[in-house]
Amino acid sequence: MTNSYPELFVIRHGQTEWNVARRHQGRLDSPLTEKGVQQAHDMGQMLVRTFGPRTDLVAYSSPQGRALRTANLALEPLGWSVTQDARLREISFGAWEGLTQAEVDAGWPDQATYAEQNPIEWHFSSPGGEGLHDLQARADSFLQDLTGPTVVFTHGILSRVLRARWMGLNEHEMLDLPGGQGIIFHLSPTQGHQTIEK
Repeated sequence: MTNSYPELFVIRHGQTEWNVARRHQGRLDSPLTEKGVQQAHDMGQMLVRTFGPRTDLVAYSSPQGRALRTANLALEPLGWSVTQDARLREISFGAWEGLTQAEVDAGWPDQATYAEQNPIEWHFSSPGGEGLHDLQARADSFLQDLTGPTVVFTHGILSRVLRARWMGLNEHEMLDLPGGQGIIFHLSPTQGHQTIEK
């Protein structure tokens, strides 16, 4: 570990309609699917089992609907409230938001080759979107403000960036981090990066 950040539990929102359609959501939103709602409930039970009688944690969520709904459903059995923090929003995909990958490839044909050759940089190259340094700055600002163990509800790309910054990983090492929905990523100063599953 290369930092002194507190213990962190990072949760991506449950499956959404646009996840199923493989549309880039970014700052736009779509509702949780039935599976996404179930994932949120399941993660709530996972949190109950994991935390037991602990009372030293606080919860933060991206203000975007899919993350906030996941947070409210998952925290319900714990009786916790959640604080919204705009720094936990998903990356802005600019002109690509709302489009499928096929639509992006059709509208920006040079991007398909670029994505194959530069899988990291591609995610941060959408016209009018956010760059990697923008997300790193947001993640660093959030992490530096934490004062104790924290549960975070966020999004796929921001989750990876946040965990990479917590762990002191570079953007290439970030690709090796696990992803997915319905999973809780536990970052502990003593135990490192672990995955909590149903």
